[in-house]
Amino acid sequence: MMNLPLNVDFTGKVVVVTGAGGVLCGDMARAFAQAGAKVAALDLNEEAVKKLAKECREEGFICEGYKANVLDPEVLKAVHDQVVADLGSCDILVNGAGGNNPRATTDNEFQHEAADGQKTFFDLDAGGVDFVFKLNFQGTLLPTQVFARDMVEKKNGCILNISSMNAYTPLTKIPAYSGAKAAISNFTQWLAVHFAGSGIRCNAIAPGFLVSNQNRALLFNEDGTPTKRSEKILRNTPMDRFVDSSELLGGVFFLCDEKAASAITGVVLPIDAGFASYSGV
Repeated sequence: MMNLPLNVDFTGKVVVVTGAGGVLCGDMARAFAQAGAKVAALDLNEEAVKKLAKECREEGFICEGYKANVLDPEVLKAVHDQVVADLGSCDILVNGAGGNNPRATTDNEFQHEAADGQKTFFDLDAGGVDFVFKLNFQGTLLPTQVFARDMVEKKNGCILNISSMNAYTPLTKIPAYSGAKAAISNFTQWLAVHFAGSGIRCNAIAPGFLVSNQNRALLFNEDGTPTKRSEKILRNTPMDRFVDSSELLGGVFFLCDEKAASAITGVVLPIDAGFASYSGV
C-alpha cells in the first residue's frame, strides 16, 4: 500500500493512464486505484501493465492492464472499447506516455566544446527528432481524441498531461524533448479553452528533476558522487535536492479532483523544488 498524499475519493471514477508501464505513471495508476478509482493502465509494455494490474487487484483494488500504442489511433479505439466494456467510460485521462531518444540528443552542452567523434547539433538524426515529437505530442493528442469523447458525452471530465521543466526554459543537450514538452504545455492550454464549455478541465504537471534508473548514470558517478550536470541542477534548485516521484501524486490528485480544482483549467503546475523560479542569481 502506498501512502496517499491527499484524502481524495475517486470511487466510481474510471481513470485511464497511458505510459503506466513506467515507474512514474505506474505509481499514479496504483495511487488512483487505492483511492477508489477503476483504473485502466495502458502501455506498449503489456507485461508491465498486466503485472501492475494484478498487484492492484491482489490488494483489493480495481485495475486492468492493456497493451496500447499511443501513436496508433485504431489500436487506441479498440482499447477504448475494451475499457468501456470492462470498467465503464472514461472520467479522467492521464496522458503519461512520452520520453526522449538518444538520436535527438547532443553529446555536449555547447558547440564550441565538442570534440572529434562526438554528436553535435549538426549530427542530430531527423528520424529521432521526429520520433520524440510524435511520442510526446501525438502520444498525448491521439489518446485525448479517443477518450475525451466519453467526457463530452457526460459533460464532465478531467485531462491531465505531463509537461516538464524544460518546457519553461530548454535544457542543454535535449532540443527535441524540450520542444516537444513546450508543445505539451501549449496544447494543455489549447485543450482547456476548447473543452471549457463541455465540462472538461485540462491541466498538466511539470515534474522537476527526479532520479530514475534511466538517468542515474547522468546524475551520479560510479562512486555515488554527483556528476557536473547534477551539480548544476542542484545549484539551481532552491531546495537543493531532487524531487521524489511520490511527491508528484499530491499535484496529480489535486488537479484531478473535481471539487478541489473545479475552477482550475489550463494550468501547468511545476513540482520542481523551486527550479523554475530561480534565475541562478
